[in-house]
Amino acid sequence: MSDSTLRRAIRPLPDTLISQIAAGEVIERPASVVRELVDNALDAGAREIVVRLVAGGVRSIVVEDDGAGIPAAELPLALQRHATSKVASLAELETVATMGFRGEALAAIASVAGVALTSRPDGAPMAQRLDARSGELQPAARGRGTTVEVEELFFATPARRKFLKTDATEFGHALEAVKRHALARPDVGFAVWHDGRLAAQWRPSTAEQRVADVLGRDFVASSAPLQTQQGPLQLQGRIGRPEAARARADQQYLFVNGRFVRDRLVGHAVRAAYEDQLHGSRQPSWVLFLTLPPETVDVNVHPTKIEVRFRDGRAVHQAVQRAVEQALAPTRAAADAATATSAEAVSTRPWSAPALPIPRPASAATPEMSQVTPLRGWQPGLALAEPVLHAAERPAAWQALLRPLDDAPQAPTPAADDATAWPLGRALAQVGGVYILAENAQGLVIVDMHAAHERIVYERLKAARAAGGQLPAQPLLIPVPLPVNAVEMATAEAEADALAALGLELSPLSAHALAVRSRPAALPDADVAELARSVLADLAEHGASRVVQRAEHDILATMACHGAVRANRRLTLAEMNALLRDMEATERADTCNHGRPTWRQLSMRELDGLFLRGR
Repeated sequence: MSDSTLRRAIRPLPDTLISQIAAGEVIERPASVVRELVDNALDAGAREIVVRLVAGGVRSIVVEDDGAGIPAAELPLALQRHATSKVASLAELETVATMGFRGEALAAIASVAGVALTSRPDGAPMAQRLDARSGELQPAARGRGTTVEVEELFFATPARRKFLKTDATEFGHALEAVKRHALARPDVGFAVWHDGRLAAQWRPSTAEQRVADVLGRDFVASSAPLQTQQGPLQLQGRIGRPEAARARADQQYLFVNGRFVRDRLVGHAVRAAYEDQLHGSRQPSWVLFLTLPPETVDVNVHPTKIEVRFRDGRAVHQAVQRAVEQALAPTRAAADAATATSAEAVSTRPWSAPALPIPRPASAATPEMSQVTPLRGWQPGLALAEPVLHAAERPAAWQALLRPLDDAPQAPTPAADDATAWPLGRALAQVGGVYILAENAQGLVIVDMHAAHERIVYERLKAARAAGGQLPAQPLLIPVPLPVNAVEMATAEAEADALAALGLELSPLSAHALAVRSRPAALPDADVAELARSVLADLAEHGASRVVQRAEHDILATMACHGAVRANRRLTLAEMNALLRDMEATERADTCNHGRPTWRQLSMRELDGLFLRGR
């Protein structure tokens, strides 16, 4: 067969095919139609929006609003491609402040489904209805606002219709789309009907109440409020506590200037803030509202407007991570003591209110390296597991953090009738050489003593490192060769100082190999070649500042784990109470460095239930 028979002439595509191709970028399923139509309703100033679905939205989607309406003369233009009232110049495109701006949605929907528009603006004697298929415009009855009817989605492209899921699945996606709008606009009422039944309704309310209505009071009770402002950047919302983490990332909502988006940069910042507080692959829950000047955010990077690009991504990353870390720092014990574990009290607390302060003794302030004090109240006779480093290899200040001093002061022991004086209560006994039992105002507290002490030591090591302490490095008697590629070689040369801060010294051995000449002294059993390769990969991807901090924290976590009190160590009541008081004064003390919980509360009601009291 000759090449001439294989070659096809270049020719322009028909307008219908162009519209259907463009629709494939914007309209993926019924939820996409719902999202676009609700966007338009919000841009029109609607205060009440009703969504009606049949068969999950495949058969019919109707969106009604009480917005400004569309004049009869402009109804045909509304269905034309790239016709919009929201953007008229490049300057306006660069500072988009509306949900829609391309003028693609209605035209894309009309190319793959039957569409009819009914609208009545202020001052019009009656509404007008336009049928997109026939182009017929005729009078209709309705109040101020607009109704968009979409029938038989993808009837013109049956191949795409085959890829839709069951009606229940498609309805779930459509409902989720409305939930996102409801979270972003608490001042607007939303109602969703499915097959003639009211499926969900949210009346206008405050931002805090809307979060509780949409995500549930369990989410509010197990989350902390967050609010911060750094220059023009504003961030507020709620952050789920580590113990409420989920198996799936299905409760993570980010809104940028009121628009729901999925952003890897912000997601990475949030995940980094949870780094040493989540166990395994658990996923945190959060709803965050990020507000920036429109000119610093590019929303025109994805056909579905689900992604954005920040002009200064590094500043956004740092601001989000810092704000989430601060929101997670206070322990749950103080908050529970103040609110008496009342979920109702937590749910009504606005996220603009700061987290409850934690009482901090003078010795808990961030110390200098030469003035670090050990865990208060620990007896010199308490045998700790031998830390990784030998005594001769450790600086004296680091030894002070890892083991108690002979003159450690005793922590006060609360009286038996003063259990409410401390959030974690007074120690009662030790169980199995592992757990501490304590009594507080709510009931019984169970503490994993190793996990709790590990977090205390870890936070003190981090504070000491931030105050200027150096992580010790151990020179290797025999350098370890490390085959590398060109990127790894360039990273090792460019980030030599960052590597040295982690206790790693790398030098060129040949054009394709490095020599590892030192390792972190706290990790004597680590595979230095694999460690160096991992750090180089992180440096190349994320930059020095973030990687150094994370690697340092990993090393400090290892040191804290080996320096914390081990199981089967018998403690006196004074030592147990000292540990409880230090937990109350330590940030992030609800979990250990590996994300496991350090303590659990059993309320009196739960204890009564175990023994069927009052039944």
